[in-house]
Amino acid sequence: MRNVLFVCTGNTCRSPMAEALLKQKKPGIEVTSAGLFAQEGSKLSPGSTEVLKSRGIEWNHQSRPVTIELLQWADVVLTMTQHHKQMLMMTYPKYEHAMFTLKEFVQDNQDDVWNKLKQAYTTLEEKKAKFLHEKEDSFSDDEAKKEALQLHVQSEIESIQQLESNLPNLDISDPFGGDISVYEKTLEEMEAYVERLVKKLDSANK
Repeated sequence: MRNVLFVCTGNTCRSPMAEALLKQKKPGIEVTSAGLFAQEGSKLSPGSTEVLKSRGIEWNHQSRPVTIELLQWADVVLTMTQHHKQMLMMTYPKYEHAMFTLKEFVQDNQDDVWNKLKQAYTTLEEKKAKFLHEKEDSFSDDEAKKEALQLHVQSEIESIQQLESNLPNLDISDPFGGDISVYEKTLEEMEAYVERLVKKLDSANK
């Protein structure tokens, strides 16, 4: 895995910062960035420029939109938020196998929670279907049926709510419009995950 594409909204803050950090921490990596709604040729935001300089990184950047050519080039597409990933998947379903949020890609402990949540939803739907099949004609009106169904699957709903409360936040916060401290906070958060990414890439290439 060599070609890494970072994606955010406008390609002037988060994705180019991630690109610059990865390039600094893993020289030789093929990495670039783009934005879902990026204008061609915009400069790196002043806040991003300043916080990267604090890390000793001078980054000459011009924004660009996501294209088919970039997705064909990329071995992995790492978005800054779940919304970015969902939009990419809807627009370019052919490449969804390569799309992850940055946090999702580097956190190894999520599969168990997601698998449990998937199974919980399956169990919920199966229990609903069985109840309606067996009890459909037992109620005088739709409201009574709805209340009985809700009571019947209450434990499954509570289980799903508990699992969802344990899911991590998979988004990198957007610093756009914030002061320099906001940009610094975003960069610190991103740097921790880029360091995990480097370890994962190194491990994959052994």
